[in-house]
Amino acid sequence: MAPISTTVEIDRTPEVVFAYATDPTRFSEWQSGVVGGHMDGTGPIVVGQKCLTTRKIGFAERPITSEVTHFEAPRTWGVRGVDGPIRATVDVTVEPLADRNRARLTIDVDFEGHGIGKLIVPLAVRRQARNEMPANLQTLKQNLENGTTGA
Repeated sequence: MAPISTTVEIDRTPEVVFAYATDPTRFSEWQSGVVGGHMDGTGPIVVGQKCLTTRKIGFAERPITSEVTHFEAPRTWGVRGVDGPIRATVDVTVEPLADRNRARLTIDVDFEGHGIGKLIVPLAVRRQARNEMPANLQTLKQNLENGTTGA
């Protein structure tokens, strides 16, 4: 199946949009179900580095480990899930708009099921992501444009 793709235009520079959208410590501010996150290690992000996110799934909090697959600030960032029954592949693209004070953010997400995840992905996960992504990106946009992020 094709990835779920969601795009929004934001009245902030590409650098600000990219920094906020790819910072796992900020994911809980705009992503439904995320309760925490951070990169494994310190220093600049590099391909192969682990991104650790905690999501509330049902009544439990579950850790999710992803690996950075590509990183070219402030333009593109991607991660691929490496554990659990449902593994997401996420690609973030930020494009400058004509005046460079605005940016277009596109997030593509796809899922691969392992074990029981092979049943859950097509029955529930893709539909939930398709419903949540537009609201998540609108929250991200509002946070950046309203200055509630500290960015």
